[in-house]
Amino acid sequence: MPRRNNRILVREAAQALENFKYEVANELGINYNGDLGALPSRQNGYVGGIMVKRMIQAAEQQLAGRAGTV
Repeated sequence: MPRRNNRILVREAAQALENFKYEVANELGINYNGDLGALPSRQNGYVGGIMVKRMIQAAEQQLAGRAGTV
Protein backbone atom coordinates (compact mmCIF):
# COMPACT_ATOMS: atom_id res chain seq x y z
CA MET A 1 0.00 0.00 0.00
CA PRO A 2 1.42 3.42 -0.97
CA ARG A 3 2.23 6.01 1.65
CA ARG A 4 0.43 9.34 1.63
CA ASN A 5 3.01 12.08 1.89
CA ASN A 6 0.73 14.79 0.54
CA ARG A 7 -0.84 16.12 3.70
CA ILE A 8 -2.65 19.43 3.94
CA LEU A 9 -0.47 21.99 5.68
CA VAL A 10 -3.26 24.40 6.60
CA ARG A 11 -6.17 22.53 8.18
CA GLU A 12 -8.60 25.36 7.47
CA ALA A 13 -8.01 24.84 3.74
CA ALA A 14 -9.07 21.18 3.73
CA GLN A 15 -12.73 21.81 2.88
CA ALA A 16 -11.85 24.45 0.29
CA LEU A 17 -9.49 22.02 -1.46
CA GLU A 18 -12.15 19.31 -1.40
CA ASN A 19 -14.69 21.70 -2.96
CA PHE A 20 -12.10 22.80 -5.51
CA LYS A 21 -11.50 19.18 -6.51
CA TYR A 22 -15.20 18.60 -7.19
CA GLU A 23 -15.48 21.92 -9.06
CA VAL A 24 -12.59 21.04 -11.39
CA ALA A 25 -13.91 17.52 -11.94
CA ASN A 26 -17.36 18.82 -12.86
CA GLU A 27 -15.85 21.34 -15.29
CA LEU A 28 -13.96 18.48 -16.95
CA GLY A 29 -17.09 16.33 -17.13
CA ILE A 30 -15.81 13.73 -14.66
CA ASN A 31 -18.41 12.34 -12.24
CA TYR A 32 -16.85 12.56 -8.77
CA ASN A 33 -20.16 12.04 -6.96
CA GLY A 34 -19.76 8.31 -6.56
CA ASP A 35 -16.91 6.06 -5.44
CA LEU A 36 -13.60 7.78 -6.13
CA GLY A 37 -11.84 4.42 -6.10
CA ALA A 38 -13.82 3.37 -9.16
CA LEU A 39 -12.25 6.07 -11.31
CA PRO A 40 -9.10 5.29 -13.29
CA SER A 41 -5.91 6.83 -11.96
CA ARG A 42 -5.56 8.71 -15.24
CA GLN A 43 -8.75 10.67 -14.52
CA ASN A 44 -7.81 11.31 -10.90
CA GLY A 45 -4.37 12.46 -12.00
CA TYR A 46 -5.85 14.75 -14.62
CA VAL A 47 -8.06 16.45 -12.03
CA GLY A 48 -5.09 16.84 -9.68
CA GLY A 49 -2.93 18.26 -12.45
CA ILE A 50 -5.53 20.86 -13.40
CA MET A 51 -5.92 21.78 -9.71
CA VAL A 52 -2.18 22.36 -9.35
CA LYS A 53 -2.05 24.36 -12.57
CA ARG A 54 -4.85 26.66 -11.36
CA MET A 55 -3.34 27.05 -7.88
CA ILE A 56 0.01 28.04 -9.40
CA GLN A 57 -1.74 30.51 -11.70
CA ALA A 58 -3.57 32.07 -8.73
CA ALA A 59 -0.33 32.31 -6.73
CA GLU A 60 1.47 33.95 -9.66
CA GLN A 61 -1.34 36.48 -10.06
CA GLN A 62 -1.24 37.23 -6.35
CA LEU A 63 2.53 37.70 -6.43
CA ALA A 64 2.30 39.91 -9.50
CA GLY A 65 -0.24 42.09 -7.74
CA ARG A 66 1.98 42.38 -4.68
CA ALA A 67 5.17 43.03 -6.65
CA GLY A 68 4.26 46.68 -7.19
CA THR A 69 3.59 47.31 -3.48
CA VAL A 70 6.79 45.84 -2.06
